[in-house]
Amino acid sequence: MSDVAENTPETAENSSPEVPQTSGSQSVLSDNSIKAENESFKENSEDANDVVVEIPKKPASAYVTISIFCCMIAFGGFLSGWDTGTIGGFLAHPDYLRRFGQHHKDGTHYFSNVRTGLVVSIFNIGGLIGCLVLGDLANRIGRKMALVAVVIIFMVGLIIQIASINKWYQYFIGRIISGLGVGAISIFSPMLLSEVAPKHLRGTLGSMYQLMVTMGIFLGDCTNYGTKKYSNSVQWRVPLGLSFAWCLFMIAAMFFVPESPRYLVEVGKVEEAKRSIATSNQVSIDDPAVQAEVDLISSGVEAERLAGNASWVELFSTKGKNIQRLFMCCMLQCLQQLTGCNYFFYYGTVIFQAVGMKDSYQTAIVFGIVNFASTFVALYVVDRFGRRKCLMWGAAAMVCCYVVYASVGVTRLYPDGIKHKDTNSSKGAGNCMICFSCFFIFCFACTWAPICWVVVSESFPLRIKPKGMALANGCNWFWNFLISFFTPFITGAINFYYGYVFMGCMVFAYFYVFFFVPEMKGLTLEEVNELWEDGVLPWKSPDWVPSSRRGADVDMDAFQKDDKPLFKKMFGRK
Repeated sequence: MSDVAENTPETAENSSPEVPQTSGSQSVLSDNSIKAENESFKENSEDANDVVVEIPKKPASAYVTISIFCCMIAFGGFLSGWDTGTIGGFLAHPDYLRRFGQHHKDGTHYFSNVRTGLVVSIFNIGGLIGCLVLGDLANRIGRKMALVAVVIIFMVGLIIQIASINKWYQYFIGRIISGLGVGAISIFSPMLLSEVAPKHLRGTLGSMYQLMVTMGIFLGDCTNYGTKKYSNSVQWRVPLGLSFAWCLFMIAAMFFVPESPRYLVEVGKVEEAKRSIATSNQVSIDDPAVQAEVDLISSGVEAERLAGNASWVELFSTKGKNIQRLFMCCMLQCLQQLTGCNYFFYYGTVIFQAVGMKDSYQTAIVFGIVNFASTFVALYVVDRFGRRKCLMWGAAAMVCCYVVYASVGVTRLYPDGIKHKDTNSSKGAGNCMICFSCFFIFCFACTWAPICWVVVSESFPLRIKPKGMALANGCNWFWNFLISFFTPFITGAINFYYGYVFMGCMVFAYFYVFFFVPEMKGLTLEEVNELWEDGVLPWKSPDWVPSSRRGADVDMDAFQKDDKPLFKKMFGRK
């Protein structure tokens, strides 16, 4: 028995079956739309005079097992990253070009901007469709089995791509189907991570998804570099074939990781939910804190069950602040792509070539190393400094990068600011741009890359979570498509001025996070729901305390109103 149990002997009766809603007085779990229906439910809980039983925090070494499980869950991101890392190299492989490219009159092969955009970017359209069509699968068959199902869909797409011989549209169809699977994975992996990770590690373990994405990109780049020496279909079929090994690993891993305790409670498997919570938090299944956590989840599930099945229309309701949450998550996912990360991965090769690095495979590996290594920093900062600070500082740092990158590119890289056929570039200017390209990737990988997935996975109440995440992540895939498809056209027209566009987006992102994104560090998912329902101003949310840990002297009006001028809100002291 843990020390918590010894210090609070009165909690023994809290775990009794006769008091199933022991946590109703600690947090507001229901949507505003059903508060009236649950009034008597909450009053009964308030009369119980319950004692809050917190799951004890343990040294980091105690969470090795759940960290490994979260890596397995997050491995879905590796599949997405692997595709991103390999497809760019395929376009440069001679065999791939001969089979799926177009012909000049002299017999040489090439990819037009349109076909390049379609082959690369249609994967993102598949991801968008997968989010919208398959998003509710997690509520029907569970998070783990949903991941197994969509990985199989991804494998079907792989088979179609590998079987392609010389018809580009067959390969095109295979990428759409693979995109369907990966789009759904982008919902289910972060969702399961957020629901099984201990609350004080949710940001760190939730960031594992992006870490796996960057690892997939890096290893995909390395694989392309290793197969480029071949002159046949080994160049591209081997990387695609390796994807099967990653898929089989992902499927096997799902039989070892814990299922979401929130899903288990929802389907009536309370004992399994207890085991899941105990496994995640490294405590005994008989610990009173486990029962308290189950009761907290049960009260939320019961409140949502009284409201009936969630509909798509409910996402756009102001009750429970659903539409505010949806808009915030959609905006963050759009802004993640509008950071210009894909612009660097697509256009950075040109900058490297300007200073003598002619091998595009080496260029991709350099970016991949920086991207992958930097994501490890995010595992520390997201729960150390919180979501808001990381997003705002990340946006500010990327603005600085763009100011230098775009200004040097426009004024110093070429003598008259325009590249001509025989124009030599400035090596010093090129080195400066490479340095700030890598610094940009560092800032992005530490902040916006992982944290957007974390915030989206923890913002929605359980009843609308799959649908809300589907729309939000769909926005990410849609903007990913737009950026990757139109970047070759835009950079051809305005060159490095494109950097100023992304700079403006990051200025907007800084202010948007300050005014609209609340801090959710250290809160359970039920407490996050309470935070939203209490109407706490985002810039005051870091000091907000849930009702279960709140003293009688707390002035809630101070968290809901602020009459300070704009300048003092942003830069004034508390």
